[in-house]
Amino acid sequence: MESKRHGEEDIDLQKVWLTLKRRWLAIVGVCGISVGLAAYYYSQQDPVYQAQGKLLVNKINRASSLTGLGKPDADTINPLGQQSNPLDTEAEVIRSIPIAQEVITKLNLKNESGEPMMPQQLLGRLSAKSISSTDVLEISYKSTDPKEAAAVVNKLMDVYIQNEIGINRAEASAAGKFIANQLPKTEAYLKDIEDKLRQFKERNKVVALQQEAESAVSVIANLDQKIADTQAQLADATTASRALQSKLGMDSQQAIALSSLSQASGVGTALEELQKVQTELATARSRYEEAHPTVENLKLKEANLRDILQERVRQIVGRQESIGNLQFSETQQKLTEDLVQQEVRRLGLSSQVTSLSNVQFAYKQRVSDIPQLEQRQQELERQREAAQSTYITLSQRLQEVKVRENQNVGNVRLISEAIAPNSPIAPEKTKILGLGGASGLLLGIAMAFLLDLGDASIRTIKEAREKFKYTVLGTIPLYGDTPRRGLLRLPNLRDADSTANAVPVKDKPRSPVGEAYRMLQANLKFLNSDRQIKVIVVGSSVPNEGKSSVSANLAATMAQLGRRILLIDADLHRPSQHHIWQLTNQAGLSNVLVGQVEFSEAVQTPMERLDVLPSGAIPPNPLALLDSKRMTSLVESFAQEYDFVIIDAPPLLVAADALTLGKMTDGMLLVVRPGIIDSASANKTKELLQQSGLNVLGLVINGVIKEHESDRFFYYMKAYHATEIDATAWEGTTSESASNANN
Repeated sequence: MESKRHGEEDIDLQKVWLTLKRRWLAIVGVCGISVGLAAYYYSQQDPVYQAQGKLLVNKINRASSLTGLGKPDADTINPLGQQSNPLDTEAEVIRSIPIAQEVITKLNLKNESGEPMMPQQLLGRLSAKSISSTDVLEISYKSTDPKEAAAVVNKLMDVYIQNEIGINRAEASAAGKFIANQLPKTEAYLKDIEDKLRQFKERNKVVALQQEAESAVSVIANLDQKIADTQAQLADATTASRALQSKLGMDSQQAIALSSLSQASGVGTALEELQKVQTELATARSRYEEAHPTVENLKLKEANLRDILQERVRQIVGRQESIGNLQFSETQQKLTEDLVQQEVRRLGLSSQVTSLSNVQFAYKQRVSDIPQLEQRQQELERQREAAQSTYITLSQRLQEVKVRENQNVGNVRLISEAIAPNSPIAPEKTKILGLGGASGLLLGIAMAFLLDLGDASIRTIKEAREKFKYTVLGTIPLYGDTPRRGLLRLPNLRDADSTANAVPVKDKPRSPVGEAYRMLQANLKFLNSDRQIKVIVVGSSVPNEGKSSVSANLAATMAQLGRRILLIDADLHRPSQHHIWQLTNQAGLSNVLVGQVEFSEAVQTPMERLDVLPSGAIPPNPLALLDSKRMTSLVESFAQEYDFVIIDAPPLLVAADALTLGKMTDGMLLVVRPGIIDSASANKTKELLQQSGLNVLGLVINGVIKEHESDRFFYYMKAYHATEIDATAWEGTTSESASNANN
């Protein structure tokens, strides 16, 4: 789609160019008139003088410079907008009405009527512009009096400089009041921020967070190592304790309890007495019966000792304990002591791991809080630094403002006074004439397009194709002399077909015109694949479109290709084939139709394989002869005898002969000549053809002027045939090649 739009745009531009070429005379005329008027205007103008002066502008952002709230080194021009230029702003200030009015009042300027000059009049002659890549403003004023021009510029610059000094003083005074008002507030704010920072450090016990964080990370790493070592020792103690418990068959609590009982003096004595009584009881039982008093006494004593021992054990360990568990060997006692020691060591290591973990957690918690504490501390410190900086800056600026209030120096400096000019600058002849020429050119172009819109004629191939909507079978370039007629280059409106140069394909077969006719016959040959076309009528809408010339050249082209051709001049109103071929017209078609002569007597052969049947005598009613059975039978016999029959018929809008002949043939070839036919004639012709139902084979665009077309076809054709081949050699091979092609 994009390429298509691009192509359409190119065609429109070419159309504009062609329109300008066609209407060049109108453009030249309007442009000449405009230049003449400009020259007259130049001759009526009085000389104008221009004086110039220059100012160096070093504008600063006064608000930020005086108060210290902007950039401290902002001594350059600072525009308010992204695209604005401060020098342009100052130029507009210079051109303001108050300054202009003050200059008028001080110089007592008058206009041409002797009345006080209006500010608008002065500003109309005043110019203020910046010099590129500098901070310099150029002030200029135009006047018919050179001294007045210089005086206005100098007074204007003086008023502007004094105005700038006054503005500087006023702004310095306003800035001093602002600073004096802001300084106590800034000091109070600074103290408030310092108090907040101190309270923050006291509340969070902050001294140096960065060093504290680094130290905490190191401590946490050491605690990790200690916890790991202690946990390893705890694992060893737990393993040893479990091994001893397995050997003794008791848990750690029991071992501790037994160890405590074994070390108690009361329990040991009671246990020894019990063991002694048990020994005696065993001896007595070996001697006496169970019921013997000695045995009974020993049993009672044993029971009492057991009760005493149980009571003491209960008092020591707080629970009942089997007496058998209290009686163990030295080995068991040693193992029990080891178990107790391992248990004590295990409990100590476990307590140590817990303590280390708690300490580590506390350090990690502190480390996790440090980033938030740092952020808050940095915020407070930044606020304190900003407040300090603002306070210091305001204090310094307050002193500077007091100095500036008494200064008489502005930001604008005079670098060049205006001098009364010796020579005028206006009117500028070249400029006025140039404007006149440019205006005339634009008006001329507009006039050209208006004339083109009012011209109803068909001028190009594209317009002809769009108007008729038929297939273009051939485009024949204009040849021979082409005199200019009006504003458009047209061929001679007198019958151009009756010239001796009307058959260029015969004399210059390798010319672009010859190639155009060969392309036309090729298109006719392959136009209809279902039925061979043998008889055609060549017509046009109006006279002078070259239908007879097209008929003659098409017939000659076909004959050169080895085909047997019959060309019939059926234009019984204004015949021209006998002029084109330089033949006699004593006998022709009309004579054959009324039976005065035979066809063989009337037909003539101007070139090999081409027979021409002239019109003969012009009858009073040509349509009656052409719309006869005799004519129909002749056409049928001609179609059988010849390879191709071409009938040259009258224009469609002049006579109905072409429509009548078209019904007898295979179709009509409609000739259209740009510059001759207009839109109304084309519409009427198309309407007649549609109503008659005539088979229109296609269009032949004749007399095309290549300069009026956007199509580059004719340029390529001309370049290709710039060097013609030997005509004699070509003609010697034409017949043989054509014959071979037909066979």
